[in-house]
Amino acid sequence: MGVNIKDLLVRKEIKVDDLKNKVLVVDTFNVLYQFLTTIRQRDGSLLTDSNNNVTSHLIGLFSRTSSLMQSGLKLAFVFDGEPPELKRTERERRKKQKQEAKIKYDDALEKKDLELMKKYAARTTRLTGDMINEAKELIHALGLPVIQAPSEGEAQAAHIVRNKDAFASISQDYDSLLFGTPKLIHNLTLSGRKKMPNRLHYKTICPEMIDLKENLTNLGLSQDQLIALGILVGTDFNPKGIKGIGPKNALKLVKKYPKNFETLFDEVKWSDSFDFSWKEVFDLVKNIKVSNKYDLEFVPFDKDKIFKLLVEKHDFSEERVLNTLEKLSENKQKDLNQWF
Repeated sequence: MGVNIKDLLVRKEIKVDDLKNKVLVVDTFNVLYQFLTTIRQRDGSLLTDSNNNVTSHLIGLFSRTSSLMQSGLKLAFVFDGEPPELKRTERERRKKQKQEAKIKYDDALEKKDLELMKKYAARTTRLTGDMINEAKELIHALGLPVIQAPSEGEAQAAHIVRNKDAFASISQDYDSLLFGTPKLIHNLTLSGRKKMPNRLHYKTICPEMIDLKENLTNLGLSQDQLIALGILVGTDFNPKGIKGIGPKNALKLVKKYPKNFETLFDEVKWSDSFDFSWKEVFDLVKNIKVSNKYDLEFVPFDKDKIFKLLVEKHDFSEERVLNTLEKLSENKQKDLNQWF
């Protein structure tokens, strides 16, 4: 779901070249769901190999990652660990939504309505253990770091950036800002254009950078106030937030009570919406479990492992895979030549 603070944020449009030679930490689950949702056939079904194994996630991961590598970006991928107990409600909500979408998809299938089939199929997206393991296998084979977060991937990514071991986090959600990432990059893993919901036309998608310090200054907030604002509008740990309070009203409220959060949450009648304390959510976001045990070593890609996974196991085009790897090799050689 992610926290809905988009309309409050200042962002700067950037170019991929602006990120060359910078280490960027990817919220991997967010990206994989993105690929599984968008890379589908006309009827909404996922792309599969000859054995009916899903390949949409691998197609997106290999294509987009290799493209960014060719541009000189150094990507590290963080995977979610054990979800916090407070996230259980959100997980149940998502599960129910997928079940409802499946019913609507089956109805659209019966009516042979391709547009509705595609719409509802995307809402049934599930990320399985096998998909996660194959994603890790491919990332390792590409020579890129795989980092296992103890809890939320976005929190671990933010931690790595705060430690100055990376330049920015990559995610389409804004939770990373609540977790304190100094810089967040949007739209980097998307293609150059995006279809508008319920419309026939597309809009151009450009990478954007969101600077946490700049936005806190612009909003006149502290990091604690930003967390409180996020809780008011809703996080994955308190879905939907307080009814009737959107981002702009939440901003007014946290400015009205800059430090007295107890009075703030009493005023909005927190207990009418949730059967747990707002402090539990606040403390979870602020002190979520992260680890210093991560390795950001970048090594040459392993052609044989990539070939075995993509071509031999999942029927990828041998020519296309080899062409992509050749471009990666050429790019690496160009970078080496700059030193001589």
